[in-house]
Amino acid sequence: MKVSANQPYFIPYIGYWQLIKCSDVFLVCDDYNYIKGGWINRNRILNGKEPAYCNLTLDKASQNKMINETFIKDIDIEKQLRSLECTYRKSPNFKDGYELMNKILSCPERNLSLFLENSIKVMAEYLDIDTKIMRTSDFEGNNLLKREFRIYDFCERLGADTYINAVGGMELYDFEEFEKHGLQLEFLKTNDIRYKQFDNDFVESLSIIDVIMFNSREEVLKMMEEYTLVKKEQ
Repeated sequence: MKVSANQPYFIPYIGYWQLIKCSDVFLVCDDYNYIKGGWINRNRILNGKEPAYCNLTLDKASQNKMINETFIKDIDIEKQLRSLECTYRKSPNFKDGYELMNKILSCPERNLSLFLENSIKVMAEYLDIDTKIMRTSDFEGNNLLKREFRIYDFCERLGADTYINAVGGMELYDFEEFEKHGLQLEFLKTNDIRYKQFDNDFVESLSIIDVIMFNSREEVLKMMEEYTLVKKEQ
């Protein structure tokens, strides 16, 4: 069984979705501390030719609170969608991207973790992802452990033999240490995916919404396979 995990992010980049799709189980890290300035409640979309942040406004957010203890203020859905339309209305797949964002933003849940979990499930359906989605808070006592020991714990409980992490974690985790706990460690590295953004210079690493706006669903599903799994050298 292959397991991956990550904090819930707001409409993240394509690599996040590749990580979910290549796993049998994906764990939403809901009982981890909220991190200011990260990707939990914001992401980047286009604003004309430049990247701009698309945000969820939080109510008294603090790094001393868990993600599942943090709440969203009411969302001005019309304002968010108007901003999206200003940039993307002439994009070739605007209808799909607009409808997905409308569905995501219309979720009445105001708990940040539950709102983001719903958005993950909405997007996963569009991306033809059938990975089982769970929460780290489902594993009693797991939050008493630190760093990679949390991973060892929930992987053991799930009966996993492989843990997949985003490539950015290569400096954090060690292949040999995972092997000692009966786990093969792999890192997912997204290929250099490029596509036409009107007639502008390409802006990389934007939200999956940008990918969807400029590409058909069939094209996006092909892009979902554009990654490499980095494994321990033999």
